[in-house]
Amino acid sequence: MVEVKRKKGETFDALLRRFQRRFQQSGKQIESKRRRFHDSGKNLNQRRDSALRRVQKGAEYAYLAKTGQLKEEPKKRPGQR
Repeated sequence: MVEVKRKKGETFDALLRRFQRRFQQSGKQIESKRRRFHDSGKNLNQRRDSALRRVQKGAEYAYLAKTGQLKEEPKKRPGQR
């Protein structure tokens, strides 16, 4: 924790400026932002579900392609969107 005591005859603005400088130098601001915006990612069950979903979709796509039910889109030339 950053502590700043007011000096005799010091204005509030000067005290605030000194506090902000000490706070930045301490690294607490960077640490708090790092903790606040850290993405913990998906948990194990969510990763497992998405992996199963990808496998099922792949199998479904392969089946449709094999049986001829899949709509073939024309191939795009490079550089076109």
